[in-house]
Amino acid sequence: MRNPLRHPVIAATVLALAATLAACGEAGGGNQDDGNSQESGTIGLLLPDDVTERYDTFDRPYIEAKIEELCPDCDVQYSNAGNDTSKQRQQFDALLTSGAEVIILDPVDAEATASWVEEAQAEGVPVIAYDRLAEGPVDGYVSYDNERVGQLQGQALLDALGDDAEGADVVMINGSPTDPNAAQFKRGAHAVLDDQVNIVFEQDVPGWEAAGANQEMSAAIDALGPDGFDAVYVGNDGMAAGVVNALEEAGIEGVPVGGQDAELAAIQRIVAGQQTFTIYKAPRPEAEIAAEMAVRAMRGEEFGDELAPETVDSGTAEGIPSQLLEPVAVTVDNIADTVIADDAHAAEDICRGEYAAACEEAGLG
Repeated sequence: MRNPLRHPVIAATVLALAATLAACGEAGGGNQDDGNSQESGTIGLLLPDDVTERYDTFDRPYIEAKIEELCPDCDVQYSNAGNDTSKQRQQFDALLTSGAEVIILDPVDAEATASWVEEAQAEGVPVIAYDRLAEGPVDGYVSYDNERVGQLQGQALLDALGDDAEGADVVMINGSPTDPNAAQFKRGAHAVLDDQVNIVFEQDVPGWEAAGANQEMSAAIDALGPDGFDAVYVGNDGMAAGVVNALEEAGIEGVPVGGQDAELAAIQRIVAGQQTFTIYKAPRPEAEIAAEMAVRAMRGEEFGDELAPETVDSGTAEGIPSQLLEPVAVTVDNIADTVIADDAHAAEDICRGEYAAACEEAGLG
């Protein structure tokens, strides 16, 4: 049976109840008499691409594990869109056709999802927007504070420039124009950078492709010359790899480069001095919150303030119950206290092979 989500009510009695929802048999205790509680069902999980390390390495397994913990008899139907909006629409429709009770959606193109989510709502299927805020009447949303991510990126770039920050020339390689998060990252970064530096080249990269970032960085080098910029802002770590390659191919050294996502390869580049910083968005809490939202939505239960302490608006919906987590900037100085301490990456994985000596020097070996 499909159950439309009843929106959260922030009250002391709800908080007390929500705190006790740990296991499948306990969850929804107040709803069992009215027939709304479900102890099994199908939860769809749609992730946007297979080029970003985090989705299959962290997000999917954490979401699946948390759902299994909360509802052992629930079935997770997973699909990855491979950065193809049409493919993701087909995957979404297939979940509705097959009878999914709830869908966790991380959209390729957030603006394209409004009609999908409306169709799901009409069928009584709640949709939880994950990481990117899908358009349409979604029932819940969990992500990181994306403007804060951009602010941290911008500040980390200024910190890397140090006394040379004021008036520095900066190249900006931004994320995909179809990803609403990319616009928020960019807005946050500009808020920090615009009064301090000169943006001398700026381009968005469709699909967050490393190859596209490499091409744009090469174009910037051709247009500005090897001495025509002092630092490079990059939307994420995958693209930062393309930027670093372009700089190395041009023989350019010592230019601060920042990214986001704390990918293993990015942490290794930071240790080796090829990348200056990244932004760490711990995947486990985000994934587990999404999983619990989905299970509660399937059962027709309220989220409670601990799952959705705030609301956000999209272009098509207002007052969406949400949780926005706090990101952290990572440099070589706090790798041990962030990604290693959280078990996101093990020191032995970071410090393999060619990175062993650099790790030793950084105190990670």
